[in-house]
Amino acid sequence: MDIHNELKKAAREGFVRAVELRRIAASAGIDPASAERAALEAGIVPERYRRNGATISIEQQLKLLDSTAAVIGCGGLGGYVVEELARLGVGRITAIDPDVFEEHNLNRQLFSDEPSLGRPKVASAAARIALVNPAVKIVPLYERFTADSAERQLLGSAVVVDALDSVPVRRELAAACTRLGIPLVHGSIAGWFGQVAVQYPGESTLEELYAGYKGERGVEERLGNPAFTPAVVASLETAEACKIILGIESELRRRVLMIDLLAMSFETISLG
Repeated sequence: MDIHNELKKAAREGFVRAVELRRIAASAGIDPASAERAALEAGIVPERYRRNGATISIEQQLKLLDSTAAVIGCGGLGGYVVEELARLGVGRITAIDPDVFEEHNLNRQLFSDEPSLGRPKVASAAARIALVNPAVKIVPLYERFTADSAERQLLGSAVVVDALDSVPVRRELAAACTRLGIPLVHGSIAGWFGQVAVQYPGESTLEELYAGYKGERGVEERLGNPAFTPAVVASLETAEACKIILGIESELRRRVLMIDLLAMSFETISLG
């Protein structure tokens, strides 16, 4: 079977629908990701990415497909990050979380619903992404991130996204990313407030950000986390992760973006 010829016959105005990609993949005996890659290499864009428009070129879409992102935590922040990365077309997502859904997660965690209570968060993430974008391979790791497991969990990732709720583990993650030479996108939330930062290899952004902090968690223990804050901060984290994968320099290098949704203010503060 000539896949490229079949793709050209199936394409309409430079786009190919998911049903045609599935048909071609099944006939050729290849997986959805391989069919999507063949389309992009032929200059044909899967219809699901039509609205990426001129923001993401065909070459960049192919780069996203061939990249791996690791998301540490699949709760409030991580659920949105995983979903948005999959909708962007990042080809492989490693989702790491040791927890199951509890009832207090229902106010904000994207992959949670009443039937999922007691289910591992990464299992729900994998099931959801299989429905959203079958070309994306999600690797669900139902385990904790630790400094000892970092190489196994993170190596090969183009970017790591911090969706943790523990400051000490965050610092361990930042140190591991430095050791492995992987860029890290950090995000945290509390009540109406959030922050986003980017740490490139060789930098100590998170150590500077949390210098002198001795607690386990931040002020979210007191302020809580409503539905809207994680959606905003996770979207900003995803944008930064996308830029890193595509080789676009982040404006948040050595800086932290402070978000106040109550006052609707966004302020960037330089570190060091």
